[in-house]
Amino acid sequence: MPAFTSQAQAAAVFPQLFEILLEDPQFGAIVRDRGLSVRFVHTKPDLQLHVDADGVRVGGPPAPASLTITMSCDTADALWTGRLLMPVAVATGRIRIKGSVATVVEFVPLLRPAFDRYPELAAAAGVPAAS
Repeated sequence: MPAFTSQAQAAAVFPQLFEILLEDPQFGAIVRDRGLSVRFVHTKPDLQLHVDADGVRVGGPPAPASLTITMSCDTADALWTGRLLMPVAVATGRIRIKGSVATVVEFVPLLRPAFDRYPELAAAAGVPAAS
């Protein structure tokens, strides 16, 4: 059974997750200082996010981005719950990156605030806990 059953369910979780990251002083400073922008393309269900120093935008026409990261919502759930490591996901093709893979790997340690909050956000949206 998929972790996310609708686009609305995914939209209730992922934008909040990236808002949490942008509020983190260390992550937010790097996004601002480097002019980093990331387009997340989630599939099954489909949801696109654009994250940059101006905030998180859901949907709309694709804006230019430093990185584009594509994965299924199930893969995102596995990643954010810690059941799947980013290097493994990239190596096995479960996550596809357009742009600098080194930049993504460098930022993984800065994602801790989102990893810590994901379970509660997912539960509030009705995403079943992984077994």
